[in-house]
Amino acid sequence: MLRDSLYDIVPLADAELRVINSQAFLRLERIQQLGFVSRIWPGARHTRFEHSLGVMCLMQQALERLNERGAGIDDESARVAIAAALLHDIGDIYAPYNHDEYAATILRPFVREQCTWVVQTHGDFQMLYYAQHVGGNPNKRDAFKGHPYFDDCAEFCEKWDQSSFDPDYETKPLEFFAPMVREVFARKAYAPDVVKKGVRLPLTGKARS
Repeated sequence: MLRDSLYDIVPLADAELRVINSQAFLRLERIQQLGFVSRIWPGARHTRFEHSLGVMCLMQQALERLNERGAGIDDESARVAIAAALLHDIGDIYAPYNHDEYAATILRPFVREQCTWVVQTHGDFQMLYYAQHVGGNPNKRDAFKGHPYFDDCAEFCEKWDQSSFDPDYETKPLEFFAPMVREVFARKAYAPDVVKKGVRLPLTGKARS
């Protein structure tokens, strides 16, 4: 069990303790929720770690209330809900400032090397469209000039990534993309005929991934 500043004594199952004591979850202690507020009020410190525990507590309470009212939530569903509440911010450890590299790491075993490189570097290429407004370097992508996939990433950002911020940009429902995502992640990881190292193909059409 643990003692929370809001919820006092919080009972924990073995599975929850293993998650909380894992190296990845403990890193949440390093992410401050209140920015520099503690510089003014030294006691105002709240981390993603504490926040995640609080969300888990709220989920436990919600499940108890629902079952008291006859919802009949089984143990397995309750465990999944509690795990989801506990881990809902786990990605913040890795991706608040490097979402491109994070996404590329996930995709790397299942798509062409060319596509992985575009995803991994698009954050720098995208700065061409906004960096001047936030004191950044709009030409940061120039560091990659001469790379075989440079033009592919430039095309990706110009035609799709930066354009998608337009509220009038034509969109499709998630259901349209779901079969494509399932197909990609069903591939054999790092299969040579999928990764195709050094091969440059059009980003659209049959060769899109």
